[in-house]
Amino acid sequence: MSQSKSTINNTPGNTIIPMVILTSLFFILGFVTWLNGPLIPFFELACELTQSQAYFVAFAFYIAYFVMAIPSSWVIEKVGYKNGVSVGLVVIAFGAFMFYPAAEARTFFLFLVALFIMGTGLAILQTAANPYVVVIGPRESAAARISVLGIANKLAGFIAPLVLTALVLSNMQEYTADKIAVLDFAAKSAVLDSLALQLQTPYLYMGGIILVLAALVKLFPLPEIDLDEDGNVLNLSVFKQIVTAFKYPQLVLGVLTLLLYMAAEVLAGDSIGGFGKQLGVYGEDGNFYLKLTSFTMTAMVVGYILGITLIPKYISQVTALKASGILGLLLVILIVLISPTITVQLPGIPIVPVVIILVALLGLANALCWPAIWPMALQDLGGYTKIASAILIMGIIGGAIFPLLYGYLVETINLANEANGVTETAKSGNQIAYLIVVPSYLMILFYAFKGHKYRSWSRK
Repeated sequence: MSQSKSTINNTPGNTIIPMVILTSLFFILGFVTWLNGPLIPFFELACELTQSQAYFVAFAFYIAYFVMAIPSSWVIEKVGYKNGVSVGLVVIAFGAFMFYPAAEARTFFLFLVALFIMGTGLAILQTAANPYVVVIGPRESAAARISVLGIANKLAGFIAPLVLTALVLSNMQEYTADKIAVLDFAAKSAVLDSLALQLQTPYLYMGGIILVLAALVKLFPLPEIDLDEDGNVLNLSVFKQIVTAFKYPQLVLGVLTLLLYMAAEVLAGDSIGGFGKQLGVYGEDGNFYLKLTSFTMTAMVVGYILGITLIPKYISQVTALKASGILGLLLVILIVLISPTITVQLPGIPIVPVVIILVALLGLANALCWPAIWPMALQDLGGYTKIASAILIMGIIGGAIFPLLYGYLVETINLANEANGVTETAKSGNQIAYLIVVPSYLMILFYAFKGHKYRSWSRK
């Protein structure tokens, strides 16, 4: 490989333009990803689903990362990192366009297919983009660089629910379950069809914008990177690369940590709306619960800003990960224990239960986990960084599995409470089910204190 490629990583001047481009891409990534939160209660109503069925929104989206991670690595191998970014954007756009026929038919399965396609595009985009930000500068500040991308991602996550609510869901008070329940079959079908069709135009615009970005990326001066300068991986098959990569404990434990972390991140963002709806957080317009994902994203943005400010000048990314695990555990315990009848009035928003604020604050605990785990897991992997990145992307499956488990637990506990005559909201399944993320924060703590240091399975 040429010398120019090998020096990209350590030249500060060459870091700025790639970071600007990557930051823009991660804004798009965040906008697409964090629309899932308000879509869950939306599809529950429009497609007449149970709460557990509605969480297939998250499952279909995030399972694509697991299924398509290795194929994404193969795509990057064939077309390179820069073209891989363009390919990922084109696939995302195609998934967005799929919302048009899905809404026309009001068929939940078609919506899930569209979400899976969008998740596939994001898997390609993530596989191409994440190694960039780790290697284009000093490794000790990688968490700070990833935090910059995280701010763009979560800022988009803050905006996305507000935009979707304003453009599509602003009249949700006209589509409450109680009002729809009294309609006859024909009237109900007409009302729900009208509701679903509101998704068509925004997703068409989104797909068009993403296609334009895919074309522009081809023109941007985004350099190729070479992570296999010693040639160790050049002639190895993907299977042999995977087998060899799994010999690195820091990677395997990092994947497990990332999997469990994603469970906590996705639940904090995607379940808060349903929880708010269960607690009656409607606001004057009747749809305030659809905006609650923005609370979680705001907390994450604050966390990322702290990461940029503190890492590595004042604290290491390892210390940040330790603090994240401790804060996450404390918040989960409080979420389960505090009564939802305790409320708080914050400026500019309706009265909300304190427990909702605590769920949003999980975003603060989660913010620095992804930025810290990635550089730790990829450290000392050399040419195996590319395949290791794909394997790490597979860890996002935690965001697919745990929401389904959460939805199942919510329904099971609520049905049991109903059967036993328990009506106190403090004992609702929505609240108790957050216990499933306790293992997430325990694993984060283990990886921060010890797991990331392992370099051999036989000798710790």
